[in-house]
Amino acid sequence: MPTTSALTPRSTASIAGEFARLRREKKARHRDIAAELAISEGELIAAHAGLSLADGALLGAERLQSDWPAIIAALEPLGEVMALTRNASCVHEKTGVYRKTSHNNHVGLVLGGEIDLRVFYRQWVHGFAVREMGEKEVQHSLQFFDAAGHAVHKIFMKPQSDLAAYEALVTRFADEDQQAGIVVTEPAPAPAELPDAQIDVAGFRAAWADLRDTHEFFTLLKKYSVSRLQGLRLAEARFVQQLDKACVLDLLNDAARENVSIMAFVGNAGMIQIHSGPVQKIAVMGPWINILDARFNLHLREDHVASAWVVKKPTVDGLVTSVELFDEKGETIVMFFGERKPGAHELCEWRNVVDKAQQEYELCAA
Repeated sequence: MPTTSALTPRSTASIAGEFARLRREKKARHRDIAAELAISEGELIAAHAGLSLADGALLGAERLQSDWPAIIAALEPLGEVMALTRNASCVHEKTGVYRKTSHNNHVGLVLGGEIDLRVFYRQWVHGFAVREMGEKEVQHSLQFFDAAGHAVHKIFMKPQSDLAAYEALVTRFADEDQQAGIVVTEPAPAPAELPDAQIDVAGFRAAWADLRDTHEFFTLLKKYSVSRLQGLRLAEARFVQQLDKACVLDLLNDAARENVSIMAFVGNAGMIQIHSGPVQKIAVMGPWINILDARFNLHLREDHVASAWVVKKPTVDGLVTSVELFDEKGETIVMFFGERKPGAHELCEWRNVVDKAQQEYELCAA
């Protein structure tokens, strides 16, 4: 697999120089700087491969070997870190320890409590250990990107993290190739939806009613060749209702006020990251709705939400209710559930919060 870029050394040096300028002048984030330079975030980081803070660079990156499951399995000695997964509209940040890691072929799990991940390693192509000079100290992280250079997952050291263990991990997994730059490829376009008239709607609805586990839902969509959003449109009204897309702020405020433990799923093609527990501090900053708790942060671009849905799935433990938000392309932004374990019924408190959101939507629509 090629790792070095067609970029010349001068062009990667130019990227590094522009990064330093924009970081100092605007205090801009990596994603925003990459967008301004018309490159991917992965290309931005890869342009700093081989650079050292000791030589005056603002950021240095060390390319990692592509043994992703082994890297994730080696994270526990680092202690508490911050895991970050995002898509174009939502950022999910969770502090904890990477424990109980496993993988089967290209699918991995991290089930260590606070850090709860579903990993799709087939999408992982580039990884770097990143060291960046902050205002007061050096920030250390591990950052992973897909073939297009889009970030799939990042891991940031916290003050309580074991920095010696981080450095040992980087030494262990450092790649021999440390040349600056990467080759990126455009992501394949999403497959077009089949027309509704070509879908076996009656069979799809009957299979939905026969669900026994929420994990069967993906198989259901695949069997009937429907996208997630198309499936919601075609479902029976008893299982799916549309909400006002502005409902999420009230939903989160109600969950915080009632101390309802929720689950928040945020993902991209290479990772799904999950928070389970109560939420407390909800704040709006411009277009962003934020959860700003001590060990869990979520940042949601409310203006990116094109539709919102209440979705009910039958299981052996009764109905499981989610609130799912989608962007204008029909991609999932975030999904909220009431916290529950297999074998347990859904929290009545969560249903009450969702019912309130539905009632408010129905009143506004009347």
